[in-house]
Amino acid sequence: MKRKALFLDRDGVVNVDSGYVHEPSTCVFMDTIFDIVRGANRAGYAVVLITNQAGIGRGYFSLDQFQTFTQWMLAEFEQRDARIDRVYFCPHHPEFGLGQYRLACDCRKPQPGMLIQARDDLDLDMPSSLMVGDKHSDLEAAARAGVGHRFLFTPAGEENVELPLALGTRIALLSELMPWFEQNELAEPAHQPGPSTTISDETTSLKKGLPTAFR
Repeated sequence: MKRKALFLDRDGVVNVDSGYVHEPSTCVFMDTIFDIVRGANRAGYAVVLITNQAGIGRGYFSLDQFQTFTQWMLAEFEQRDARIDRVYFCPHHPEFGLGQYRLACDCRKPQPGMLIQARDDLDLDMPSSLMVGDKHSDLEAAARAGVGHRFLFTPAGEENVELPLALGTRIALLSELMPWFEQNELAEPAHQPGPSTTISDETTSLKKGLPTAFR
């Protein structure tokens, strides 16, 4: 049986987007994000981060720094009894990437490559899944990948961002998502092994412009 997923953008949804966040000292988590992830866990959803990380490609921080920060972030969720099942990221930029990272790839949102890879890796029910992002490109990628329920997170004061009705629904608080998980709550599936520090197929993925993932 295919599993539903909660897809989350990282910067601007999981944590405050203060610009190329890659150190714990600059990471401020969004209110209720741990509650949302716990609710999704209890309801049997896979929780998947889908994040553009052009800071790697631009040379602002290294792949190792990103990996170390991501492991710290996953541990922060685990300490609060919340689990992120997989992290997919795109390090490329078509104009400002350096060396192998300067690439018009299939994984950088609004392209759907990361979501499609997650679908195939985790056997996901995309029409029944949710995507939460803070930019149109997040929702565009989700729509192209067939994600059925798409939400643009625009906190108070940012409501002037236009949103075509066909693209998704606007929410001002992450807590507005809780009813989705409360109505679907079930016995939590067996805990899968947590992400390791290995990024699978890193070299091949970067050369081909494919998404890379923590597994």
